[in-house]
Amino acid sequence: MKNLLAITVAALFMLAGCTMIPEYTRPKMPVAGSFENSRIKRPAADKIDLSTKNAGEIGWREVFIDPDLQSLIQTALENNKNLRQAALELAMYHAKYRIQKSVLYPGISASGFAMKQRTLGGESHVTSEVYSLEVGTASWELDFFGRIRSLKEQTLETALAKEESLKSVQVSLVSEVAAAYLTLIADRELLRISKETKKIEEESYELVRQRVEAGVADQMDLAQARTALESVKVNLPMYRRQAAQDINRLELLTGSPLPENLLGGGKRLTELAPLAVLPSAMSSEILLQRPDIQAAEHQLKAANANIGAARAAFFPSISLTAGIGLISSELSELFDDSGTYQVRPAITLPIFNAGRLKAELDVAKLQKEASIVQYEYAIQNAFREVSDALAALETYDEQLASQKANLDANQQYYDHAKNRYEEGVDSFLTLLIAQRSLYAAKQSYLVIKLSNYINKVNLYKVLGGGWVKNGPQSE
Repeated sequence: MKNLLAITVAALFMLAGCTMIPEYTRPKMPVAGSFENSRIKRPAADKIDLSTKNAGEIGWREVFIDPDLQSLIQTALENNKNLRQAALELAMYHAKYRIQKSVLYPGISASGFAMKQRTLGGESHVTSEVYSLEVGTASWELDFFGRIRSLKEQTLETALAKEESLKSVQVSLVSEVAAAYLTLIADRELLRISKETKKIEEESYELVRQRVEAGVADQMDLAQARTALESVKVNLPMYRRQAAQDINRLELLTGSPLPENLLGGGKRLTELAPLAVLPSAMSSEILLQRPDIQAAEHQLKAANANIGAARAAFFPSISLTAGIGLISSELSELFDDSGTYQVRPAITLPIFNAGRLKAELDVAKLQKEASIVQYEYAIQNAFREVSDALAALETYDEQLASQKANLDANQQYYDHAKNRYEEGVDSFLTLLIAQRSLYAAKQSYLVIKLSNYINKVNLYKVLGGGWVKNGPQSE
């Protein structure tokens, strides 16, 4: 009899280890196999600094090598409020998983009571006493059909999705700090160029004024000189405003006021240490390393596990209440030979529910289908983002080189125009046109240079950010 009981209990526990979760199969990649089929080819002279590495494993310190920028990024990773909120949300889901996991095991508690009762009536009074001490479990559900295990799996996958979401916030934060820092340096340099151009325009205005007084220039030349000067002055408050807003953004991202020595100081965008160039020829499988893609897949797995819980709801729910203890009519005899035990199994079998269980299963299946669509769209969107960044990477260097040649040509044009005006060969209008062209060429060169930097920052972001190295540990 004892052997039969042991075999029965063992069989029940083995059955309790089963689940009705469908076998998970990762959906096929809904994009091309690689990014090598770009319509635009990189120049042969372009160097790939990190081509021997997996782009998803390149740490942010290997890409953003400017010391001040590294300090800003590290400060942001330590203090940013959005990142802290994501970390707390992750900790909350880890706690939810521990709660769901604990349901698989019986909760054991101890209880005791003492009762003294006296019955009144007739000629005699009867007094009785009862003392009891019991240890047992209250309504432990035996997970024969895997409902609780399916819910545990769903909670685990949801927690893992939140963990990947935290990494995604980290990657975005690093990219935002880098972009804001580079934009600040560019705006300050544009302000410096405007100040230098303003000084040149002031000198030109003074020169024209003297020539008007000498009778070798007219009021039209003086009006043109003043127009050029006032046009440059208009840009000064704009660039000061943009620089101030850049600092405000950096302080929001880093979560603290920043000293001036970390804000670029007198650095010029053209003199910054270049960002490391990431590999441009790679398999689209690298997208699977992106935190947002991994989060979408964990959500898909959670939806898959929920189907198992919905299936198990069609089967009986069996729970067990059991306890052993001591009982006695005398407190002094409680620990003598007065043992007691109870075993109370209970079964709940769904008979009629107006189609509710079937509807819940249909909802679970539809949620999985929706998660598949969401996962596939996330991959397609990631593929587009990487393809766009690679296309920009392949053209910005060429555009920058062309703009540098244009800048040099405008500088020569301005130098010649200035000399010819001072010699009285050309009119002031020619010099004015040269000044405006040079100023515009300097601005355009900086804007393209900044766009090139920002695109490299964005490429690092859309490739997944590389948190294998140099990344903070998630909480």
